[in-house]
Amino acid sequence: MDGFMAMENTGIAAVRETLQESVASQRKELSDVLQEPLQRLADRCAPVWTDRIALDRVLLEGLPTLPHGKTLYALNVHGVQISSNVTREGLEPETFGRDRSMRPYLCEAVPSRGALLSESYISQIGKHPTITAVQIVRDSEDSVLGYIGVDFGLRDLPLTRALYEEPVFWRQLKGDPSIRNAVFHQSRAESGMDREIDVVMGVIEELMIYHGVYHVILHFSSSRAVIWVESDPYRYRLLDLDALVDPDICLAYPKSPYPSEALVPQDRIRDVLESFRTLRFMDDMFYLRSGTLNLFNGLVGLTFSCDGSHYIPCNEFLQTGTDFWTIA
Repeated sequence: MDGFMAMENTGIAAVRETLQESVASQRKELSDVLQEPLQRLADRCAPVWTDRIALDRVLLEGLPTLPHGKTLYALNVHGVQISSNVTREGLEPETFGRDRSMRPYLCEAVPSRGALLSESYISQIGKHPTITAVQIVRDSEDSVLGYIGVDFGLRDLPLTRALYEEPVFWRQLKGDPSIRNAVFHQSRAESGMDREIDVVMGVIEELMIYHGVYHVILHFSSSRAVIWVESDPYRYRLLDLDALVDPDICLAYPKSPYPSEALVPQDRIRDVLESFRTLRFMDDMFYLRSGTLNLFNGLVGLTFSCDGSHYIPCNEFLQTGTDFWTIA
């Protein structure tokens, strides 16, 4: 069919890998902090393992040694709780006997030595993202007695995380299958933006070069635009067709120098917008529904009539001829 349909999900695996690397780095940092205090606590628990009162006391004394631990408890080899929950507020004896064997952290393979740091999961009571560290407890003859577990709310962990950096390469995402299956039975209807596209492109280019607009989404089919301004980045602004066809709208946005950090050269903005125009009118069946440009990450976003979406580095987008999108 068209060229872009042959590139389904390009780059998605690589993005997931990059995300996983970032997450793995943070998990290792937490695991390294917990290994030694968890092992010391397990060694203290072993001699009093069958004495509930003494075990609760050891756990109560041990919780402050586990940085940012929220809830601490002991489990037998079957995953049944043999202690109270220990929290910063004290003991919760009603939790004794709770069966935790099917909780996510016990469904993973606990290592024979050291601790397991579980994958994040949603807690049953608080309903918020949580991680649990599970440490094997052994007696003096090296037999497994059970486990101690400590829960951490992700919101409570003060790890200094480097912000995940969005990779800049061509990606495609599938859209709504019902729209995709009906693509051969549709035809582009001319919108108000289509009729006034020369004025709209001129206004958008002016706003991006001279008035601090760094991100724009042009919805051609519904004749509107959403913009973000560098001087007020936390709020978006919605421009309807009346605003988009009125060059006076530029007077509402203070003049601003073109950002030096932008990855899109200011003299290529018009080229991107003209390419949007080409893709909008290239075919009555396959056509651009919306186009996005972000100056700082240098990405162009495209959503087509088949509801497939592409995110493409600006330079690659401008090097890709119209034939790519239309060749069967």
